[in-house]
Amino acid sequence: MEGRIFVISGPSGAGKTSIIEALKGRVKGLGYSISHTSRTPRRTEQNGVDYHFVTRESFLSMIEAKAFVEWAEVYGNFYGTSFSNLNEQISKGLDVLLDIDSQGADNIRRKFASSILVYVLPPSLEKLEKRLSKRDTDDESTIMRRMETAVREINNCKWYDYIIINEDLESAIEEFKTIMLSDRCRTNRNEHRIKEIFGITFP
Repeated sequence: MEGRIFVISGPSGAGKTSIIEALKGRVKGLGYSISHTSRTPRRTEQNGVDYHFVTRESFLSMIEAKAFVEWAEVYGNFYGTSFSNLNEQISKGLDVLLDIDSQGADNIRRKFASSILVYVLPPSLEKLEKRLSKRDTDDESTIMRRMETAVREINNCKWYDYIIINEDLESAIEEFKTIMLSDRCRTNRNEHRIKEIFGITFP
């Protein structure tokens, strides 16, 4: 069974990273797309684990080589998802989690029609701002910029396949897990196996 791409989007501070980290330990057969970026690593980030950190020149060369399914410039830094990373994992039957913004999600859907898009929302904008402040990773001007971006971005949730409102992290994790496991039970993802076991021919 070929793997599926699951896109997770949402404003910074909505809880995407926490959901992804929890799913890695709870869902078997799960892959994760590590994006390339031209920005400098934060204190706790590791190359090849959180991102593939490359120079701006290297990133631009990859763009010219059409190596990315999608890429974008955010706050002066480049972020992109490579074709090779995705194709390698889904060909092995892994379901791949992909943390990208709405523009990237639209590009993924255009190139991988079977991908599933999930948008994670905070319970309110007020709680989102509090979460960003508690992280203690950004200064006040950056937090305000992230909030302005969030207000614009949240409107895109209406064209996603699923929406999770992350008021309680544990519930949000289980909701995402349910989406993934139920998709694995779809008839069209099991046709080959059913045909092999029972000899049933699908139209």
